[in-house]
Amino acid sequence: MKACSFLPAATQMVYDMGLQDLLHGVTFECSEEARAEKTILVRCVLEGHDYSSEEIDRIFSASKAEGRSLYYVEEEDLHRIAPDVIFTQDVCEVCQIDTKCTQAVLDRLPVQPTVVPLTPQSLTDVFDTAITIASALGHEEAAYPYLKGLRDRIDVIIDRLRASRVLPKRVMVMEWIAPIYNCGHWIPHQIAYAGGIDMLGNPSGDSIVTTWEKVRRYDPEVLVIAPCGFTTDRSMEELHLLQQQPGWSELRAVTDRAVYIADYDLFTQPSAATLVGGIELLAACFHPDLFSVPAALQHKVHPIYADSTSVPASGNGRSA
Repeated sequence: MKACSFLPAATQMVYDMGLQDLLHGVTFECSEEARAEKTILVRCVLEGHDYSSEEIDRIFSASKAEGRSLYYVEEEDLHRIAPDVIFTQDVCEVCQIDTKCTQAVLDRLPVQPTVVPLTPQSLTDVFDTAITIASALGHEEAAYPYLKGLRDRIDVIIDRLRASRVLPKRVMVMEWIAPIYNCGHWIPHQIAYAGGIDMLGNPSGDSIVTTWEKVRRYDPEVLVIAPCGFTTDRSMEELHLLQQQPGWSELRAVTDRAVYIADYDLFTQPSAATLVGGIELLAACFHPDLFSVPAALQHKVHPIYADSTSVPASGNGRSA
């Protein structure tokens, strides 16, 4: 069995379940470990360029309107590997290469692999995707202990919120800065498990452009900024675009010093484990008196208007 993954989330879950020996090809956005060990098959024409949020949005919008993809496959390497299974996705043609783009390349292979498109819309769907991946690799049994461990971590948060009788915080998780996008798909479910409610979000649906005036009227108690594809350092470079918006300083989240920058991969890289890590991080942002940021995630969140103690580190408070 030889498999290739055309999306980072699938790659991560293959590694999480200990099935990486079956994986031979990955994408340029997969983990450093995967890129070092496997052949990089999927590339993007934007690699190596430092475009702003507005420029990236404009480039992707133009490519979509023209019916072309910014992603491409290294065909020679793909022919050499001759995979039996390829994991692709149909959730977002902007974030990753999609099945349609992939199929044009696969049609030129002498032997057609099994294509497994992964299209999760909800958090439950993402968990089910782990079973789909393990089954396609002939090791369905690997998915169940993996998922049980993740569900146990969510249960810890739910039980503590219930025991403390806390009300959900009114929050916003922002998926893009310029233009502003709300959160969609599984992220509103992550927020709910973490003890929040995002009434600007779109559960199990696409994120969409959201006007600043709408954000201002909503006035979230907690604001988490996690642009798709951006690390905390990259997002910090564009924070000024929000700070320049009229009424920024009057937002409840700003006056309460509850604005956070978070790494994208805890939210828009939908592997089951990274999304559970995102829930744990959100719980610490929403309810810092109850939860701490796990040690492994402390570098993935940055409180904007507070010192480091505003989001307790593991060991300085009750761990999630």
